[in-house]
Amino acid sequence: MNEVERLLRELAPQVLGFLARRHGQFDLCEDAVQEALLAAATQWPVDGVPANPRGWLITVATRRLTDQFRSENARRRREDTVAAMAGPEELVAPGADVDAAPDADDTLTLLFLCCHPAVTPASQVALTLRAVGGLTTAEIARAFMVPEATMAPRISRAKKSIKAAGSRFAMPPEEERADRLRVVLQVLYLIFNEGYTASSGDSLQRVELTAEAIRLTRMLHELLPDDGEVAGLLALMLLTDSRRTARTTADGGLIPIDEQDRSLWDRGQIAEGAALILRTLAHGAVGPYQVQAAIAAVHAESPSAEETDWPQILGLYLLLEKLAPNPMVTLNRAIALAQVEGPQAGLDLLATLDDDKNLTETHRLDAVRAHLFERAGDLVQAHSLYLSAARRTTSLPEQRYLQAKAAAISGE
Repeated sequence: MNEVERLLRELAPQVLGFLARRHGQFDLCEDAVQEALLAAATQWPVDGVPANPRGWLITVATRRLTDQFRSENARRRREDTVAAMAGPEELVAPGADVDAAPDADDTLTLLFLCCHPAVTPASQVALTLRAVGGLTTAEIARAFMVPEATMAPRISRAKKSIKAAGSRFAMPPEEERADRLRVVLQVLYLIFNEGYTASSGDSLQRVELTAEAIRLTRMLHELLPDDGEVAGLLALMLLTDSRRTARTTADGGLIPIDEQDRSLWDRGQIAEGAALILRTLAHGAVGPYQVQAAIAAVHAESPSAEETDWPQILGLYLLLEKLAPNPMVTLNRAIALAQVEGPQAGLDLLATLDDDKNLTETHRLDAVRAHLFERAGDLVQAHSLYLSAARRTTSLPEQRYLQAKAAAISGE
């Protein structure tokens, strides 16, 4: 990411928050800000970054917004609405040399609005990346490997859903904030996971998504420094992403954690993530993201795969399963249990997941079961399950890895 892109993504939520708070029409304000960002992305690399980039964006976006109001069929009614909502001094766009934005940072309000319960989870992700992340529709479409023509209506529907719900640009009531924050964290977690292990396509990782998830979560942590789960999620992302360069071969193939060259792990990210989770665990109640970060820290600080403290990881998964029961947590506990008590113990636990359709319809259960059968010496079962998992996954690197495991067992 170059300096102009970095600056635009940093300023995008500030400019949108300013316009939405002033004019109240989130959907129109968001379109205007996107046009201003595109104009800046075109002009600034040629003309240079203006002395007051935020003021420049506000000026251009305000003019675009005014054009939108004036182009409506009910022009007079729109102008009356604008006049009623704004003071006389606000009807004129500020000069580009004037920093018109207030000191308050509206990023948190924007995150809550993008993650409104009226919006579907997939659209929450897309709208967050666009409104808060400053990504264009084309960039989001590329990240999720869908046509721009598919992504654009998704974002449009999300904005219409928010408008239809009668939402104002304001923080949710106090009694709703905890639940809404959980949704915000889940959206950021989904963005990171899709980047770290892409659900489909030729590449195992989509670095632009993991980087954006970390940036947005870091921003959220700055806004809510005392929230343990926000800190836990940031620590989890940093510790997990520290392994990124060691996860693939030169041609993009998957390398599992126990075979990775740990000298390639990012020690700076590990130190930051470990320090963050250590601080947050010392204060208040422990939540699921903090426990996941603690597990990631154990892996990250292990000198080798053989020296991993699996009993500690197993204990943390037991705690996580109590805090947030989930078939994926049980799946991972089975892996840890197999490391501590042997592969048959892990296989016995996996048997409890056979009726979970959300898991049995993916490749993960077959892949883990294949690995444990291989460890147990049942190569026939392992071979069959590796191939079954390969057929189920839509990620080409994972598919090739699973096929290679099956071939190695059969001696092909």
